[in-house]
Amino acid sequence: MLLFFALFALWRRRRAQIAITALLLSWAVGAGWFTTPLLDLVQHGYRHTDVPDFAPNTTIVLMGAGTARSTSGSIAPKSDAIPRIAAAATLYRECRKTVDSCKVILSGGDPQHNGQAEADVYAPYALAQGIDAKDLVRENRSLNTYQNARNVADILGHSHDNRLIVVTSAYHMRRALSAFEAFGYEPVPYVSDVRHSRATLLPRYRSFTNSELAAHELVGLARFRVYRWLHLY
Repeated sequence: MLLFFALFALWRRRRAQIAITALLLSWAVGAGWFTTPLLDLVQHGYRHTDVPDFAPNTTIVLMGAGTARSTSGSIAPKSDAIPRIAAAATLYRECRKTVDSCKVILSGGDPQHNGQAEADVYAPYALAQGIDAKDLVRENRSLNTYQNARNVADILGHSHDNRLIVVTSAYHMRRALSAFEAFGYEPVPYVSDVRHSRATLLPRYRSFTNSELAAHELVGLARFRVYRWLHLY
C-alpha cells in the first residue's frame, strides 16, 4: 500500500488507474482470493503432524507467539499461543508415559515490548496443563525465530543426538525448522494449529490478517536463506 501511495503522489497522470488497481488489490486480499493461495503455500506439508516417537532424552520446544496487554494492564498470551501451549502439554504428557527424561523449553522474549517475556507469561499456563515445574525451562531472551533456535542451542549444549520436537503453528513451522537445522539439529515438527481461509464476495478482517501473516512468513524465510547464504546466520 505504501508503494501505491508513492505512485499516486508521484505519477499524477495515472492516478485514476493507480487508485483503481489499489482498490482491486485490497478487495482481492480482503475477500481471500490472494489469502488462500498464500496460506496454502506457507503451510504446505504441515497441515497435520502425528505424535512423534520419543527418545530417552526428549526436548519439546514451544515457539513463542507473542503477548498482549489487556485493558486492565495484565499481560496474556496472544491467541495463537494458546493452542501451542496446549499442544506442548499434550506431547509432554504422552512423553512421560514412555520415557523418563522429557523437558519443555518455552522460547520467547519480549518482542512486543510489553514488559514481560513470552516464556514467563506462558509458564503458568503450561504448569496448569500438567507440565511439571522441574521439567520446564524458560528461554526468555529471544526476539525472533533465529534467536529462538540459537538460545535453545545454548541451553541444550551437546545434546544434538537426542530428540528435539518443535511445537508451533503450521504457518510458522517451515521457518522454525530451518532455524534449528542451522544449528545442526534434526528437529521433529509438531503442528499445534492450522490457519484456514476461504474466498468470499465481501472483504473480511481475518483475510487481511491471514494475508499479512503469510506474507510475513514468506519474507522471513527468504531473508533467512539470504542471510545464511551471506554467512550472517
